[in-house]
Amino acid sequence: MTTIVPVSGVGFRPHDVIVGRGLLAELGARVAPLAQGRTVVVTDEIVAGLHGKAALASLKAAGVTGRLLTVPPGEGSKSFAELERVIDRMLAFKLDRTDVVVALGGGVVGDLAGLAAALFMRGIDFVQVPTTLLAQVDSSVGGKTAIDTPRGKNLVGAFHQPRLVLADIDVLATLPERQRRSGWAEVLKHGLICDAGFFDWLAGEGAAGGAGDPAALERAVVRSVQIKSAVVGEDEKEAGRRALLNLGHTFGHAIEAELGFDETRLTHGEAVALGCALAFRFSAETGLCPPDEAKRVGTVLEAAGLPTRPGQAGPLRAAALVRRMAGDKKAEGGRLTLILARGIGDAFTAKDVDAAALTAFLEREIAAG
Repeated sequence: MTTIVPVSGVGFRPHDVIVGRGLLAELGARVAPLAQGRTVVVTDEIVAGLHGKAALASLKAAGVTGRLLTVPPGEGSKSFAELERVIDRMLAFKLDRTDVVVALGGGVVGDLAGLAAALFMRGIDFVQVPTTLLAQVDSSVGGKTAIDTPRGKNLVGAFHQPRLVLADIDVLATLPERQRRSGWAEVLKHGLICDAGFFDWLAGEGAAGGAGDPAALERAVVRSVQIKSAVVGEDEKEAGRRALLNLGHTFGHAIEAELGFDETRLTHGEAVALGCALAFRFSAETGLCPPDEAKRVGTVLEAAGLPTRPGQAGPLRAAALVRRMAGDKKAEGGRLTLILARGIGDAFTAKDVDAAALTAFLEREIAAG
């Protein structure tokens, strides 16, 4: 079964997210109407070995000339140096404004290729073909593109909506278990934000998706995309409600930065899971959220094999984390802004969070191991 989730909003061109099985084979047929005959497929070296030939074959069968452009795997490719190299290769391939970039890979490839497309000749079209669960339910939807700097994650970027997103459930079969768990953290996050019933399903029967069951994965991806696309349609550039999608991210990004974005120690999805657990516990400690709900969040995350305690990530210092959080994109004038929760399915934006209270909370969390 194929599900089409439309994404539309004020100020950007509507497009579809298509979720189903066997969609990689349809890439050429779906790209052909968007391109004038040429495309460049940006992917990483691992995904190129798994799916590169199939993507190029599909494009060729549809009469589209495709070139493969590979980057090293991992967060390190979201850099100025790699962005410059990708754009230089696009120029060398003589792409023009009628051509299309295909981002074939996880969130790193999607962010990098999307930003390159946004900058190339002031913006050309691109298509997202996310090959990780994390990218299918999160980074491929919404038009955010970015690279990292030594001062933080995703601090240089642009909003550039894709023309199309193809989320092929079949490609998830090649995912390592740890990467699948990382994506599951974002799925759970969507329930925690605004759909308690979805979270209940994920915690029960739907947990099979976290273990790799294709049918449960497809249902989880569809609902996650529906939630995110609805929010993005209301607030493309994160002026209001879209900030809720960052539940767990302010904590998580700060921890990732302190660990040097070392994915051998903590993947992005694991950081989000840890951040969600911290956000709910901080909400409970400050009287916003019932303690039993915060405890349940931690229990469900742990059952999915995800970290919930700072000690599981590595050595951290509370003051350093708070400094990182004060520099987050959601901060205003240096004042701390966090996504907190009144309960499961009821997240909200908390502005001007007390730094001393947050520091004391994190010190206790870190001390607890």
